[in-house]
Amino acid sequence: WFTLGALILFRFLSYVPRPGIDPSGMASLFDTQRGGVLDFFNTFSGGSLERMSIIALGVMPYITASIVVQLGATLYQPWQALKKEGETGRKKLNQYTRYLTVLLTTVQGYWIAVGLETLGAAQGISAVVEPGMMFRIAATISLVGGTLFLMWIGEQITSRGIGNGVSLIIMAGIVATLPQALAQLFEGG
Repeated sequence: WFTLGALILFRFLSYVPRPGIDPSGMASLFDTQRGGVLDFFNTFSGGSLERMSIIALGVMPYITASIVVQLGATLYQPWQALKKEGETGRKKLNQYTRYLTVLLTTVQGYWIAVGLETLGAAQGISAVVEPGMMFRIAATISLVGGTLFLMWIGEQITSRGIGNGVSLIIMAGIVATLPQALAQLFEGG
């Protein structure tokens, strides 16, 4: 039941808008970008990228950080030693993964905010209510918070629920957008 409740919470969060976003402008902006890489990332985020919710980045920064730390543990000598320490080393590497997740999410969140401002202005669509530094800061903070909350939910599912929590969150996002993707496939074909 815990896993089901956590996945339902994930789906609800995908509808919580990010501060400073005009939903109708965002929908128009996303429609101009259909069929590209944004649709691909939108599938993994469960549609929250299209709605520009607080969890628009999903768990992708965490996945990226995890891959980087795992590669680092095979290539970087001090991290190799941590990996061989057992449980304490694993906890330390997990902590590095979390720190790297915060860094990656901060960078990605900031550039998404800048991209929304510039892409919207270039297309003549205002997806951002009040562009500027305050919007960028608020957008970055909300995206970092959303991604860290999803990372925490994933860890809670892993420890209290069924299966790997982060994998289940990714699967729930894909399953949620599957009907829409199939409809687009059959309309285009």
